[in-house]
Amino acid sequence: MKTSAVCVLGAGLIGGSVLRAATDAGYEAWGYNRSEAGVRAARADGFDVDGDIAAVLRRAAAADALIVIGVPMPALDSILSDIKEFAPGCPLTDVISVKAPVAAAVHRHELGAHYVGGHPMAGTSESGWAASTSDLFRDAAWAVGVDPGTQVEPWSRVARLALDCGAVVVPVIAAEHDRAVARISHLPHVLAEALAVTGAGGGDLALGLAAGSFRDGTRVAATAPDLVRAICEPNSAALLEALDDALRLLTDARDRLAADHTLGPLIDAGYSERDRYDTLRRWDITDIRPGDHNWLERLREAGQRGGVIRVL
Repeated sequence: MKTSAVCVLGAGLIGGSVLRAATDAGYEAWGYNRSEAGVRAARADGFDVDGDIAAVLRRAAAADALIVIGVPMPALDSILSDIKEFAPGCPLTDVISVKAPVAAAVHRHELGAHYVGGHPMAGTSESGWAASTSDLFRDAAWAVGVDPGTQVEPWSRVARLALDCGAVVVPVIAAEHDRAVARISHLPHVLAEALAVTGAGGGDLALGLAAGSFRDGTRVAATAPDLVRAICEPNSAALLEALDDALRLLTDARDRLAADHTLGPLIDAGYSERDRYDTLRRWDITDIRPGDHNWLERLREAGQRGGVIRVL
């Protein structure tokens, strides 16, 4: 039996997929989208999406719905203002790719008491309602915040939604989440852009010869530029650290190649770490319950060690 209702604000790739997956899982689910074309497309597919934010949020307040913010970071303050006006008592989460700036904005709008940060680690290079699917989160990791002060009831509702959408829950605090995704999500966007530009510098011959390694390495460079900026730039401090590490590795490889025509230890180290990624095994967190003594810190520590929640 599903818990209450779900109201999704923003019916793009991620928000739209949450709406589809929640509906398939049996939730009463509806949403808001700013674009009238997006509203029409969602309605044509049989989903309850409206362009009237006030009406959508009044309905959420009446139903005590879990509100899921799925808008890009630049639109966050406006959406939070609307939530504060029309549905300030609803449990609140988000699917935005950076957590600390979102949490700061939520607290500025005095909505922190019911907030739990969230970030499903899934997506494609496409965007908009048409790209959304109900199975986008199948077996994906869904980060769910366990920051100090997080309340049991909204946390449990967010975690259940993630599980019902087919994901596994990774408990994590905002700052550690942002440092991690800078390296495995945001840095790959930057490197893909650089590889696309460098490859194209070889002209049509180079692009005509390009095959799997270029295609796979530049896949996320096909993401709309404004969306990439909205994903990466709010995490600038952590992304700078990751970029500095990558540049040190590349500079060392460049210097060794110039000096003795070898790439040094980078190739072996890269192979080893990729193998570590391929063979990493998640383990199930089964002995910590929301509300237990020190449950937030215990979940944080378990998440740091690769633990996930599959059943709540």
